[in-house]
Amino acid sequence: MNRTTVPTSVRKGAALAGIAGLLVLAGCSGAADAESNTNTGANPEPTSSAPADDAATDSAYKDGTYTAEGSYQTPETVEKISVTLTLADGVVTDVEVKGDPQAPETEKFQGQFVAGIAEVVEGVPIDELKVDKVAGSSLTSGGFNQALETIKEEAAA
Repeated sequence: MNRTTVPTSVRKGAALAGIAGLLVLAGCSGAADAESNTNTGANPEPTSSAPADDAATDSAYKDGTYTAEGSYQTPETVEKISVTLTLADGVVTDVEVKGDPQAPETEKFQGQFVAGIAEVVEGVPIDELKVDKVAGSSLTSGGFNQALETIKEEAAA
């Protein structure tokens, strides 16, 4: 039986290419979900749009508008977004997300995220927020959640 030896550098290169391909596909996996589940946003279960107890949320956070930056890793680059949240009685009343995409794919997914984030977070108590995927964009949520934690610290009463 003849045995062919493949150089180590070729094997490592093929393994890295395979891993990179999986990461790219993982970032794109929600595209079909974005078309069929645009109303569900990050949470497949329905979320109450009003806090259960207004008195409990009053003391936790100061009303106001807060801005923070978050970053996240894509297969190509590290991306940054800016998140601005307006709080009233601990509930998100307005949200704005701005990005500066460095890669074409990032521009697409950040755009989907920006278009769908208000539907997911407005009317929700800030303590109940943790975004997983919005309109097919799953990586941008990492930057959003990072900014959200900073905002929670700044808004704490």
